[in-house]
Amino acid sequence: MPVSAAATDAAVCAPLPVLGRDVLVPLVTGGEVEYAALDIAASAPALQRVWDDVAAYAPYYGSVHRGAGYLSQLSTDLFENSRAEVARFLGAREGDQVVFTRSTTDSLNLLAAVLPADTRVFVFETEHHASLLPWEQRADVQVTYLDAPRTPGQAVDTLERALAEREPYANALVCVTGASNVTGELWPVRELAAAAHAHGARIVLDAAQLAPHHPVDIAELDVDWVAFSGHKLYAPFGAGVLAGRADWLQKAEPYLAGGGASRTVARRSDGGVDVEWHTTAARHEAGSPNVIGAYAIAAACKALTEAGFENLVARERHLVERVRAGLAEVPEVTVLSLFGDDAPRVGVLSFVVRGWNSSHFAAALSAEYGIGVRDGLFCAHPLVRTLLGAQTQAPGECGAPEGAPGEKSLNAIRVSFGAGTPDEHVDRFVRAVKELVADGARWSYRTEDGRCVPDTAA
Repeated sequence: MPVSAAATDAAVCAPLPVLGRDVLVPLVTGGEVEYAALDIAASAPALQRVWDDVAAYAPYYGSVHRGAGYLSQLSTDLFENSRAEVARFLGAREGDQVVFTRSTTDSLNLLAAVLPADTRVFVFETEHHASLLPWEQRADVQVTYLDAPRTPGQAVDTLERALAEREPYANALVCVTGASNVTGELWPVRELAAAAHAHGARIVLDAAQLAPHHPVDIAELDVDWVAFSGHKLYAPFGAGVLAGRADWLQKAEPYLAGGGASRTVARRSDGGVDVEWHTTAARHEAGSPNVIGAYAIAAACKALTEAGFENLVARERHLVERVRAGLAEVPEVTVLSLFGDDAPRVGVLSFVVRGWNSSHFAAALSAEYGIGVRDGLFCAHPLVRTLLGAQTQAPGECGAPEGAPGEKSLNAIRVSFGAGTPDEHVDRFVRAVKELVADGARWSYRTEDGRCVPDTAA
C-alpha cells in the first residue's frame, strides 16, 4: 500500500489513545516507570474510544433477541448493527454471514465443525495453533501439513503442488495466516486464494494479526472466510468473528445446540423432539450472545476505519524500522524471519540473544525496565522450532518456557506494537536490549514454575 510522506508525518505523531497508557509499574531496582506494553500481539490494550462507547451503552444493557422491553429491543438493534459494522469493515460480499464467536480459535473450530465430511484441509506448519489444530478433531477430515516456505512465491508454489497432487476431491479447504504471529511477516493471501480457487478449494484467512494492522477486505482478497479476535483488535470482552460464505454454515448442524440457534422445537409422538434450526448466523450463536463483546469489536472496527489505515500503516512502518534499526546494532541479536529481512511485516518481531536464555532476558526487560514482551514458542511450536533449527521433539510450552538464567533455551522473545504505541516505548525497548547485552542484568533471577522471575531475596 503506497503511503504519502504527509500521511507518514501525521501518523508518526499520533498514536491512538488506549487504556493503560499512563499505568506505572514498580522496578526491582527501585522506583516506578510508565509501563511499555509491547506484547499487543497477545492482547492489545483497549482503545479509549471503544471503552467510552461500551461505557455509554452499559446502562442500557439488556437481553438480545429475547425480550419485548425497550432495553432488550435496543440491545438487539445494537447487536445486529454491530454485525453490519463488522461486515462493512471486512468488505463482506452480499450473502456472506458474520458469526460472533469467542475468539479466532473458536471461529476456526466452528469452521472445522461445519466442514462437509471427507473435506481435505491444507495448512502450513507455520500457523498458530488456533489454525493448525482444529481440523484434527474431525475423524472424517484429512489434513495435509505443508512445510514452511522461505519466500512468498515458494508458499504459493508449495500450495499449488499439494493441491494438484491430491486432486480430485469433493471439498477442500486451505487455511493460512495473513500475518505471522511470530515474525510479523505478511503472507501472499491474494495469490494463495487464487491458487486455492484454481484447484476447486476454498480458503479461510486467519486475520488475528492482520486485522489490527492492515485493512482486510474479503472481496478484494477473494477469500471464502475470515477469522479474527476482538482482544487483538483493541476490543476486550471476549468476542471473535467468523465471516464469509454461508452455504457450509447453513447446511451443518449447529455448533452449539440451544436457545437462539433453534427456530422451532416440537415434541413428537414417539417422545422425542423435532427441531428447525435457523439458517442465519444465529444457527451458530446459541445461548445469550455476548452483546458487549460484539459491540466492542464493532466500535474498534469503526475507530480504526475512521483513523485511516493509511495513517496506521505508515505509523507502524515507522516503529518497525525504528526497532529493526536498533536491533541491527546489536550483533548478539538475531531476528527471526521466514522470508528475509526485507519482507514487509506488521508490528511483530521475534528474536534471540546469543548467550541469553529468552525467559531470563524477557524477565529482565520487565523487572528492570518496565517493558512487557512475550517469550516462549508463541503457540506456534513447529514454526519457532523451524526458525531456531531445533529438533521437533524439543520441549517447550506456550508461554511457559523452561530453563534457568544462563541456560540455552529453545524459545524466543517477541516484541509487538501497534496503533497506540508511543515512540518512547520502542526507544526504551531498544535501549534496554543494548544495555542488557552490554552490561548484563542488574538483578538476580531464578526459575519458578518453569518461568524466570526476579529473586526477591537478592
